[in-house]
Amino acid sequence: MLCVEELLSVELFKILPKSRLEWICDRSQEIQIPVGEKLISEGDPGRGFFILTEGRMAITRLTEGVEMPLGRHEAPGFFGEIQVLTDEAVPVTLQALTNCIAYELKGEDFLELLHDCRDFEREIFRVVGRRLRGLESFIRNREKMAALGTLSAGLAHELNNPAAAVVRALKDVTPAILELQRMNLVYGQRNVDDAHTQEWLKIRDEGYEAIINHTLDPVTLSDREEEILEWLEDYGVENAWNLAEPLATGGVKVNTLKQLIEPWKDDPTELRDMGLRWLALSFDVMSIIQSGLRGAERISGLVSSMKSYSYLDRGVSQMVDVHQGLEDTLRLFSYKLKYGVEVHRCYASDLPKIMAYGSELNQVWTNLIDNAIDAMDGKGKLKLKTSRFEDFVSVEIIDSGSGIPAEIKSRIFEPFYTTKPVGKGSGLGLDNVRRIVENRHKGAIYLESEPGKTCFKVCLPIALSE
Repeated sequence: MLCVEELLSVELFKILPKSRLEWICDRSQEIQIPVGEKLISEGDPGRGFFILTEGRMAITRLTEGVEMPLGRHEAPGFFGEIQVLTDEAVPVTLQALTNCIAYELKGEDFLELLHDCRDFEREIFRVVGRRLRGLESFIRNREKMAALGTLSAGLAHELNNPAAAVVRALKDVTPAILELQRMNLVYGQRNVDDAHTQEWLKIRDEGYEAIINHTLDPVTLSDREEEILEWLEDYGVENAWNLAEPLATGGVKVNTLKQLIEPWKDDPTELRDMGLRWLALSFDVMSIIQSGLRGAERISGLVSSMKSYSYLDRGVSQMVDVHQGLEDTLRLFSYKLKYGVEVHRCYASDLPKIMAYGSELNQVWTNLIDNAIDAMDGKGKLKLKTSRFEDFVSVEIIDSGSGIPAEIKSRIFEPFYTTKPVGKGSGLGLDNVRRIVENRHKGAIYLESEPGKTCFKVCLPIALSE
């Protein structure tokens, strides 16, 4: 049984009279927690108020499937007051690091104690404030790191393909260029007609233009490839399939090839079909270079988007292009969008730039777009709409997900409130959005939701009031 001396070892209870201390002892129930055992798990309904007299308890929270340590309770101490006061589910897990002994005071008894003892009540609320600020600060940092990790993973995913294209291009182009040099040397050692050479070069240059500008549609390209392949096989070219595709990509026609190769069709040496191979290899090299260039441009674009998204090397507040911020965010989420999310843009052509905290504003778009994608399970329609009214700009992010139930709409922006499963959401994403929009930018955010349509509307002043 809990005794008065044990209570007095906790600073909080020293302000209570002896009669109240005895009252607490009479109503407290002893709980023994062996090392490694959980007293409370994250997501459990709130219980009572606990007084820890022996041992140490670890405080953890599930983040992306990993138990993250938040701190610990050590005897003599107390916990559980927040859940009694808020009647919310427990946001953390408490597990014994050593053999522990705790005493549980029922919630209604704890509330009675608060109401009867004003000094005790005041001290409890001070503790609640400190603990909530500490928990919120820790989880916010974890959220930022998790968001950074998500964006980094997405960026790495998006960079992988263009980077591989650049590497592949550099590997493939070297032997091709060496073979072209060998062919040029062989050709240069023969007595050749300069006018005929110019014809080959003209077709090569026209093919380069076709490859760079993609002048042939896929259907025409496929038909052309089959036609060229058939002619090459009839002409007796070894591995004709290897030449047909680049020749078709270069826009060459069979009649042109016949005219070019006519002077050498009876040549017993490799010159008989070397011109065809030279032309095909030239087109192949240009295609490889174009592939590598597109990969490099994609990498450059992603890096530029990331830099623009984070507003590196800029002041804290600056003139911000809202459309650019939305587009930068969409690019960083393209790895999620490409598999089933259809994006519709309804951007106002007259939308002005606004004075804002650019990096923080992009956190708003990140949270809202990420939530929209999750709400649709990665498949559906995402609509981004912007407009201007008076001295404000409006940004609407609309998804075709299942919607938010009416009974929880009023709580959706509350700290720690989340509709996601345990370990999937902290309940601080939308709270962070609200803080950035309302506190930092003196704007407003509104929610409208029904099955099949959820709209978050963000209104921001054009001129930021310091």
